[in-house]
Amino acid sequence: MIFKKGELFCGPGGLTLGAKMAKVEKDGELFKVEHAWANDYDEATCETFRHNICPDNPETVICGDVRKLDITNLPEIDAFAFGFPCNDYSIIGESKGLEGEYGPLYTYGIKVLKHHKPKWFIAENVGGLESANEGQAFIKILQEMEEAGYNITPHLYKFQEYGVPQSRHRIIIVGIHKDFGWTFKVPKAPFKDSSSWQTSRQALEEPPIPEDAFNHEFTKHQSKVIEMLEYIPPGENAWYEGIPEHLRLNVKGARMSNIYKRLDPNAPAYTVTGSGGGGTHMYHYNEPRALTSRERARLQTFPDWFEFIGGKEAVRKQVGMAVPPDGAKVIIEAILKSFAGIEYETESSKWEEELSEMLSTGKTKKNRKGSATKQKNKEENKEKNNDVAPKEEQVEFTI
Repeated sequence: MIFKKGELFCGPGGLTLGAKMAKVEKDGELFKVEHAWANDYDEATCETFRHNICPDNPETVICGDVRKLDITNLPEIDAFAFGFPCNDYSIIGESKGLEGEYGPLYTYGIKVLKHHKPKWFIAENVGGLESANEGQAFIKILQEMEEAGYNITPHLYKFQEYGVPQSRHRIIIVGIHKDFGWTFKVPKAPFKDSSSWQTSRQALEEPPIPEDAFNHEFTKHQSKVIEMLEYIPPGENAWYEGIPEHLRLNVKGARMSNIYKRLDPNAPAYTVTGSGGGGTHMYHYNEPRALTSRERARLQTFPDWFEFIGGKEAVRKQVGMAVPPDGAKVIIEAILKSFAGIEYETESSKWEEELSEMLSTGKTKKNRKGSATKQKNKEENKEKNNDVAPKEEQVEFTI
């Protein structure tokens, strides 16, 4: 059985690469996923997808604003993926949720589900989705997926437990069309024990990255930054107390933990992101420098042959916003096994016990227990602060 897959907000192709790697066979029948069409708004990102995923059919990648896309005119599909933009759901930033510019874009994925009625879908977003709009955004999205005709399984996947050398936690929702009469089960994470996690050193050194590898350009740092990094031990950041006074950052207010943070070679990397300026580019454990895009791609489990197209900053953004292919492969392989009738080890999804109540009442256990207390605290703080919230100081860092 071949599932033709469409995708919105496709990024550079991490999820699709994982889908292409996932293949299951039973009684001589092969179950696999094939790319049908994809959409993203960024031209360099679309070029990366075309170059690596479908070089013989570049026209199947439609570059443009999803709000102007004629969803009804897209080819028929059996499977659908959408990693709807996470900007307004991330815990880093203002977390505007559904009220932000990007928050409502998930609705275009719902339109695809309603019109094309694929057999299954997979949706991905940041862990902060759960708390956006006091939890109401997450529930509303789940309700609309269920109302579109799907049995849904939302789960918070900790990718380091699935073989990815990075502490990356993402909410992934798998939906199976109700016509099939069954619900997807979360594949059991094979690496629950932290001693078995892939480390950043393994990712970057086994095997070594060739000097002429794609996207392996080094950053030119100011001498002061290099000197400061030399004082920061692996696993520590710019707030390490051993940094001499003249090299310390003059920052008042909030201090982000990832500023000039060096990797711990004996642990998974911290989360690779696509946003941020100087000081947030991830820093090598042995050498006083930022990681190259190829090194970041290794932490995201992209193979070295996968070439990102665009300028250095465009590539950095693409790498950080992508779904790790190895993580996607495990989940999609479980979907294929489910359709093939092949058993696999499972674990409970995070919201398994309360999902039906969430869908029917529009509330989580946390919402129900904490709503009264939260409202009381909110009123007290309003009186105390005269309803004026302090603004965090914005700090510029050099690289």
